Amino acid sequence: MRILLTALSFAISSPAFAALNILACEPEWGALAKEIGGDRVTVYTATTALQDPHRIEARPSLIARARSADLMVCTGAELEIGWAPLLQTQSGNPKIQAGQPGYFEAASVVALLEKPTRLDRSMGDIHAAGNPHIHLDPRNIARVSAALSERMANLDRADTGYYEDREKSFLQRWSDATARWEKQGAPLKGMPLVVYHKNLTYLINWLGMREVGALEPKPGLPPSTAHLGELLDQLKREPAKAVVRAAYNEPRAAEWLAERAKIPAVMVPFTVGGTDNAKDL
Repeated sequence: MRILLTALSFAISSPAFAALNILACEPEWGALAKEIGGDRVTVYTATTALQDPHRIEARPSLIARARSADLMVCTGAELEIGWAPLLQTQSGNPKIQAGQPGYFEAASVVALLEKPTRLDRSMGDIHAAGNPHIHLDPRNIARVSAALSERMANLDRADTGYYEDREKSFLQRWSDATARWEKQGAPLKGMPLVVYHKNLTYLINWLGMREVGALEPKPGLPPSTAHLGELLDQLKREPAKAVVRAAYNEPRAAEWLAERAKIPAVMVPFTVGGTDNAKDL
């Protein structure tokens, strides 16, 4: 009887199932949703740190996930323009359509950098709203956390207090971590870097570093021999301290330039799962 009563008590006091089924477009938003939602949510992440979030296929398995989602969390700012709208339309799920409470864009609550003054296809893959890679500035994560917590609470009002408490706890830990990172990153201020793609802009801006070149001749175009040669000549006049790429960027161009310029080639995780040590936010 004691075992029966214990089991019954546990069943009554514990949620039988997660209140919200969340589809996250990128690992950072999946991790953040789980931080806020805890055991009240199930989270499926559509991409990994080793995939370019610009170029994802709307596979049948992702469409099936979208069909059952209560909340879809994406970056927005056209980052997923090639595939997220397909998930929305082909899923037939009214909850996660643009403009509905079940669709959340992180970029909508932060100030975007690098907003173009004109749009021209000759400029490469330019995002009209601005640079979408917002998560590498931890101050943006804090802003998104507050807005996402509020959205989750609106969708699951029975657990509003739970989400608020978890977001408050996360925000305190995140604030403490941000202060540590800023102290650790202080020596990097002013450091000149070559990047692969314009996906590190928010990190560079936050820490006060300088981007002096990009391996892509234009955003979205692969590095070319001619462009790399021009970059090498530039670095002889204006040296950089490192060539930096995200985990999903192909390494050969970075290694080629770094070897000839005699500077390090550095791979950064970019998001959760980018390295074995990058297991969470």
